[in-house]
Amino acid sequence: MATKEPVIPDKLYFKIGEVSKITGVKPYVLRYWESEFKLLSPSKSKSRQRLYRKRDVESVLQIKKLLYEERFTIAGAKKILRADPMKEAVQQLELGNDSSAYHGALRKIRNELQDLREVLK
Repeated sequence: MATKEPVIPDKLYFKIGEVSKITGVKPYVLRYWESEFKLLSPSKSKSRQRLYRKRDVESVLQIKKLLYEERFTIAGAKKILRADPMKEAVQQLELGNDSSAYHGALRKIRNELQDLREVLK
């Protein structure tokens, strides 16, 4: 029996307690996953509270599915998540202020699009 997808409210930021309630993942597990999965990178407020974006909440749900439903190990889940080069490149663009990382991510996206164009021809 498939689990029902939780509804993510339409707002910019979520505190760790809200993310925990939405996803059913305890806050200490969320903090651990932050250290293990690079795609999970909430910003912090001036008061040092974690501020998750909707994309982060979606990533938590994806990680939860891989670990709890599909029974992957942490290492296996990392491999699955790394297997999507476009997602990784977009994350680099969103996270990095480093111009070389930014240009590298753009190159990766361009190459993926060129490969896709070749496949479609």
